[in-house]
Amino acid sequence: MKEKNQPAESSGSNVVPISMDAGFFFQRAVSSLDRYHYDKALKYFRKAVEYEPENPVNHCNMAGILSEMGDYAASNAALSVVLKDIDPSMTECYFYMANNYANMDMFEEAEEALVKYLEEDPNGQFLGEAEEMMDLLQFELNRPTKLKSIKSREGIVEHDQARELLEEGKFIQAVKLLEGVTEKHPDFLAARNNLALGYYYLGRFAKSKDTIHGVLEQEPGNLHALCNLAIFYQYEGQEELLLELAGRLRKVVPFHQEHVFKLATTMGILGEHEAAYGHFKRLLQDEEVNFDPCLYHYAAVAAYNLGRYKEATTLWTQVKKLDPDSVIPIFYLSRIEGIHAGEQALPISYNYHLPYEEQFRLWEESKEWLPNDLGKNPLIRSSFFWALRHGDQKTKLQVIQAFGRIADREVEEALQAFLLEPDEDEYLKDMALFVLRNMGVTKQIAVTSEGSTTMVDPSKVSTKLPVWKSEWQSVVDLVLTNMSNNFDLQQQYDLETLWVDFLTRLYPDTPAINHIEGWAAALEYLTAKIHHLSISYDEVASRYGISASTVRRYVGRVDEVCGIKEKIQSVFPSVQ
Repeated sequence: MKEKNQPAESSGSNVVPISMDAGFFFQRAVSSLDRYHYDKALKYFRKAVEYEPENPVNHCNMAGILSEMGDYAASNAALSVVLKDIDPSMTECYFYMANNYANMDMFEEAEEALVKYLEEDPNGQFLGEAEEMMDLLQFELNRPTKLKSIKSREGIVEHDQARELLEEGKFIQAVKLLEGVTEKHPDFLAARNNLALGYYYLGRFAKSKDTIHGVLEQEPGNLHALCNLAIFYQYEGQEELLLELAGRLRKVVPFHQEHVFKLATTMGILGEHEAAYGHFKRLLQDEEVNFDPCLYHYAAVAAYNLGRYKEATTLWTQVKKLDPDSVIPIFYLSRIEGIHAGEQALPISYNYHLPYEEQFRLWEESKEWLPNDLGKNPLIRSSFFWALRHGDQKTKLQVIQAFGRIADREVEEALQAFLLEPDEDEYLKDMALFVLRNMGVTKQIAVTSEGSTTMVDPSKVSTKLPVWKSEWQSVVDLVLTNMSNNFDLQQQYDLETLWVDFLTRLYPDTPAINHIEGWAAALEYLTAKIHHLSISYDEVASRYGISASTVRRYVGRVDEVCGIKEKIQSVFPSVQ
């Protein structure tokens, strides 16, 4: 007979021995999580880490529980162990750390961890969540995230950056970026198509055409490449090839929104306005994009170019509602009113800007003066006259300078009418008088100022001095002759203003003008500095055949009187 407490024979026992390993504690932790027992779950995950310290999953599980419990610092410490000591390839840990930092309001550290995740993670498991977090961080930090690339979308970020550069007219930078993308990803056809456009804009036509054909060899039906090729044929004047390709494109009915837009704009550029109008109207039926004023403008342009002025009016009226601060629909609606009044119907482009704006953009990019044939395009010309009446101060100043280049009878009349406007800026009126003088106008002109109208001789320098000596004028004539190719009209006018200011401050004790070249060189040097242009004493001295020390001496005399270095903005109130 066995004693009461003696254990039963093992052979007949139903007890299953427990294996105390990491898997056991993992299961216990998961079971505790299911019952929301976070303290127990954390204890079990820690035990799992003790049994398998080299298993990164155990550390990540422990970090996840710590984060759930609000101990974000401890969670990040566990994740750091994984990245530094166990498995640096577990780049998703950076995303977890970014979340923890964000929860601690440590947004700079969150951004750093998030960027690390995006730039090093090859799989993009949390890409969508990461992009949402990026929006949050941009809001909190009040600046864009410093992200160079997204590894899981390698080439896509660079491609998007290149597209923005193309839209900004920075073609060299865009091409350089796209060449790198296409070299690494030769199957990235969208990048190759944009590279072809970049080459085209830079005038590298052979490279552009080769790139287009390379895309079509890989994918003969690629719509973007076919559209680009059509534009190329139009540029080259290959009418037969263009006619055949345009006929093929007219039959295409794209499904994807991006393809519809590409085809619509291409057909518009080719003058196929009926096809363009149909595609733009299709896009306007899409609720995702029909709030875009640009799209209504494009459809309005197509309707206008087709002579459907009623439809164009309706569409531009919608543009006014969607973009109430824009003057673009107002200008084009005024064009339609002019046509109804008997004016010539001029073809217009599809760009969402006023005609003169594109000219100014090209002018600023090229750093050169406006082209000689500026006034020959009737639509651009009419937009200049419109802008002089309705533009802001900066635009009006640009128009007045452009008028100095056109310099015909109609421009003269427009500037004279401008001088009679009682509410126009005095600086702009002085600029208009300066332009009229440069045009050779010598007859008396009426100018309205401060409620009264006086007659002014535009051939004389504008000044309140009782006299204007011939030697003073000689300085102006010399410097304007020397600087005319390097300075625009506003800068030339500001030089003249500087000289008048200098003489006025000293009058009647003005200095004897015995060294015309010295005074002229000083005025050119200081005007360049006022407008933040690169110039040196040696450079300007060589232009006037004098020494750099002479230029420096005369610059010092003008600056001593006018206080240029300290009071540039107050002395020269230019409308920038």
